[in-house]
Amino acid sequence: MKRVSTVTVRKRLLYILVAGIIIFLIIDIRLGYVQFAMGDTLTGKARDSWSREIPFEPERGEIIDRNDVPIASNESAPTIYVVPRQIEKPAEAAEQLAALLNAPKDKIYKQLVENAVNVRMKEGRKISFEKAREVQALDLKGVYIAEDSKRHYPFGKYLSHVLGFTGIDNQGLMGLELYYDEELKGSKGSVQFFSDAKGKRMPDMSDDFTAPVDGYKLKLTIDTKIQSILEREMENAEALYNPDGIVSIAMNPNNGEILGMSSRPSFNPADFREVPQEIYNRNLPIWSTYEPGSTFKIITLAAALEEGKVDLEEEHFHDPGYVKVGGSTLKCWKRGGHGDQTFLEVVENSCNPGFVELGQRLGKEKLFQYIKDFGFGQKTGVDLAGEGTGILFKLDQVGPVELATTAFGQGVSVTPIQQVAAVAAAVNGGTLYQPYIAKELIDPITGEVVMRKTPIAKRKVISEATSKEIRHTLESVVAQGTGGNAFVDSYRVGGKTGTAQKAKDGRYLENNHVVSFIGFAPADDPQIVVYTAVDNPKGIIQFGGTVAAPIVGKIIEDSLRALDVKPREKQIEKKKKWDDPIMITVPDLKGMTKKEILQQQIFDLKLETNGEGSTVAQQVPEAGVKLEAGSVVRIYMK
Repeated sequence: MKRVSTVTVRKRLLYILVAGIIIFLIIDIRLGYVQFAMGDTLTGKARDSWSREIPFEPERGEIIDRNDVPIASNESAPTIYVVPRQIEKPAEAAEQLAALLNAPKDKIYKQLVENAVNVRMKEGRKISFEKAREVQALDLKGVYIAEDSKRHYPFGKYLSHVLGFTGIDNQGLMGLELYYDEELKGSKGSVQFFSDAKGKRMPDMSDDFTAPVDGYKLKLTIDTKIQSILEREMENAEALYNPDGIVSIAMNPNNGEILGMSSRPSFNPADFREVPQEIYNRNLPIWSTYEPGSTFKIITLAAALEEGKVDLEEEHFHDPGYVKVGGSTLKCWKRGGHGDQTFLEVVENSCNPGFVELGQRLGKEKLFQYIKDFGFGQKTGVDLAGEGTGILFKLDQVGPVELATTAFGQGVSVTPIQQVAAVAAAVNGGTLYQPYIAKELIDPITGEVVMRKTPIAKRKVISEATSKEIRHTLESVVAQGTGGNAFVDSYRVGGKTGTAQKAKDGRYLENNHVVSFIGFAPADDPQIVVYTAVDNPKGIIQFGGTVAAPIVGKIIEDSLRALDVKPREKQIEKKKKWDDPIMITVPDLKGMTKKEILQQQIFDLKLETNGEGSTVAQQVPEAGVKLEAGSVVRIYMK
């Protein structure tokens, strides 16, 4: 038998000891590395494998008017989430939830047993607080109530085509809601809890909460006071004339800010599914195109004045009621014509042959250059989706007849927003501005303005001197000419009527017109431009002066008061008509007693007294304002 020496045994034990130490050292180093270097990473992965999330939706940014009045806000609307692995008795839970949510039991059951970490219950989306409390009272394990919201439009149909609407997930689908969706929507948050592989909650681990980040607040150039006036007048016109449609826009001519915009037919953004797609999908003030009619004559007038082709006061024109151009006979709207008249009267009377003469003096190259410089045939760039461009003759296709009809607004196609921007340039001193409707983006927490739009002046189209002459001429149109129904006592209003036949299949329709009026005020310092077009009004003679002019006159009158624009003392005297109402100047009643007021013998105005004092402290309207006979003056006693 071979004997092993003691030295050899000791050497072997030493090797084993060293090897063991090395192995344990490697293990210790590895454990240390795992514990200290990889600890956070591995713990994070473990937490991720245990974690379950219930999302928290952010608040979509409010949309407010220029005076901070909310016109699109949010209502809290809780949503039900379920964690299927935590549901203990799915059949019983489905029966209870189905009864509470008025939903089919089998659909609820499928969601409760779905192979998913968590499920947002379709039938439990955006429920009321009362319903949410009832669900909580069931005390079902694995059923959670998450914070959610839905869009709220406090004014209903008000500004609907401009605002647009959102979908079930609060995503913007139309209008400003879509155009500024990224800025409005914010980012999601969540509540994170921990459970084991069987879905049981781990009681020794606290929940984590990541707060949602709310969307930016969007401030508009819209003034809700002016918008309300537009909506009111459009509702009245809709009831009175039963038209196929109405469009109305109000804009600040000095910077391009849209103060009001609306159209009919309309819809409620909260219930957009209840109307046909063609109603909510078309924002008519920027999308619709049609022949402008005589409102387009302002452009021909501006070009002729700027080029020195006419002296309105001194030059005369004879209108026999028609003009022959290129073998065609173009008629004036007045049978028999206007006879001999100055070119100022040509504008006042909206005389087609007179404007044909101005177009011929300009020539096609010059007239069409001004038309393009005023922004026609191209998008204005307003920050709303779906803008149209209109249609103009190509210059090489313009003959004598095309030149003549273009000069008085026939044969071309424009959008309402183009008309407003162009006329604003004609009366503001000659600068064409890009219209815009979004003013600022505001951080809802800090109140910091993160984006601010400033006016964009595209180009100088005409001189200040020409613009001043246009303002005077168009004020004369309202005081002395076809725009008389837009006249407002104590305010200087300028404007132009428009009556355009509608075409179908290449032929003009009988007794089917788009009648319009575009007005501005005060004529010496324009603060507002208003355009209204009524499509095929029923039960009335279809003229812009009879239908659209009174609407615009009322909008301008009330809007100027809303803007706190003071009445003007100097005003072109209105040409009286037999059916004009009798106007009474309101006297100054402040400081008077009731006995003194009676001695004033104000028999043509009605007085309504508020308060029990002995003398008048305030009156509405103020002294100097002209009212129709029979109107009410309210006095407030001290």
